[in-house]
Amino acid sequence: MKEKIWLSSPHLTGEEQKYVKQAFDDNWVAPLGPNVNGLEQDICKYTGSKACSALSSGTAAIHLALILLGIEENDEVICSSFTFSASANPIRYQKAIPVFVDSEKDTWNMCPVLLEEAIKDRIHKGKTPKAIVLVHLYGMPAKMDEIIAVASQYKIPIIEDAAEALGAFYKDIPMGTFGELGIFSFNGNKIITTSGGGALVSDNPEYCKRATFLATQARDDAPHYQHTNIGFNYRMSNILAGIGRGQMEVLDDRVNARRNVFDTYVNALKSIEEIKFLEESEEVYANRWLTTILLESYEKREAVRLALQDENIEARPLWKPMHLQPVFDTFPKYTNGVSEDLFHKGLCLPSGSNMTNLQQQRVIDAIIKLF
Repeated sequence: MKEKIWLSSPHLTGEEQKYVKQAFDDNWVAPLGPNVNGLEQDICKYTGSKACSALSSGTAAIHLALILLGIEENDEVICSSFTFSASANPIRYQKAIPVFVDSEKDTWNMCPVLLEEAIKDRIHKGKTPKAIVLVHLYGMPAKMDEIIAVASQYKIPIIEDAAEALGAFYKDIPMGTFGELGIFSFNGNKIITTSGGGALVSDNPEYCKRATFLATQARDDAPHYQHTNIGFNYRMSNILAGIGRGQMEVLDDRVNARRNVFDTYVNALKSIEEIKFLEESEEVYANRWLTTILLESYEKREAVRLALQDENIEARPLWKPMHLQPVFDTFPKYTNGVSEDLFHKGLCLPSGSNMTNLQQQRVIDAIIKLF
């Protein structure tokens, strides 16, 4: 059996150990500590956000963002349909109603035209959406100017799901900083990792202060345990934050490596007319978290996936849209066929920043051999 090539594996440098060791040396292995504070400062410095709350996952960050915006039972929240389920699940945690909006072809992210149509129709039906969960898919920034224009016109706050987009920019502004609240993920397969973790950022420090309070079981300021709010165990640990601090030091290197992986695929496969890549416009800088390709049909996509699988190479179809998921199929949706077509024809290729040249050449050779 040939060596396994993973889609996107963790990439550590060893520098993370100095922060983790310090935590052990100082016995700061409890949920809070200097590394948590330090990581929050690192994220603020990188993104320019005024405040940050380091949390146990990006999903937790979305959940708290919804709570901070006052989302309650039966409220409607617009959500990108073409995404991972973690973008939509927290809406249901609040017993709110997800309203799914399809993608546009240029970035594969939420379509601004369809977004406005959805808002108008929900208002016509007597339910003005309370928030928009906007996803930057595979590290490709959405059409922010157009989406912000629509959201502003109807005074609907944006929760920016930048779980896949740390290190990406739109008009030189970091993703995750355009919305009322932004979220990041540090899961093991992301650009940088804390093993498991996430963060909430905002230019409103009160949001992050409140998020931190809720994430630590909402303990009131009292000598005994007293609670006037429902809280959550959502805070990041000092150990994991130490890993994150080391990872933040190499974030730009990781983005550059992923972009180089993308460029290598493009140059090697450009002669195969049946394969298309997602291009970036002049106003965006994608982090290329995953390199994705589009084939001419579902059958051709599966042929490529299975050919790679035979070589012990992990490749996965693009996200299955939320409006096609059994758990969400009864909720409102505004579709145009774009995300369904992308799901049927699209494939994610191995894109790790620690993938060697020889490993990537194995992927390329397997694809070329098929064609």
